[in-house]
Amino acid sequence: MFTIPSLWNLLISTLVFFIAAAYLRRYLDAQEIPKGLTRSILVLVLASLASWGAGAVTDWAEEQMEAPPEAQSKVETAP
Repeated sequence: MFTIPSLWNLLISTLVFFIAAAYLRRYLDAQEIPKGLTRSILVLVLASLASWGAGAVTDWAEEQMEAPPEAQSKVETAP
């Protein structure tokens, strides 16, 4: 189900996108691959995949840091 991403997800995935795009452009320049539409699409797709993966890891880590629901209910009902 679609959920609204957290603020950390948005920040980290945006940062990872720009870092990955810069790294990929530099790598393709070093390999002397000519600039063009195909290369730009390749950079866009690979940077998007890296960004999506970083966002998924961020959401997973955020879920792991939250207390389990049964632990929260015990704290609330304690006298």
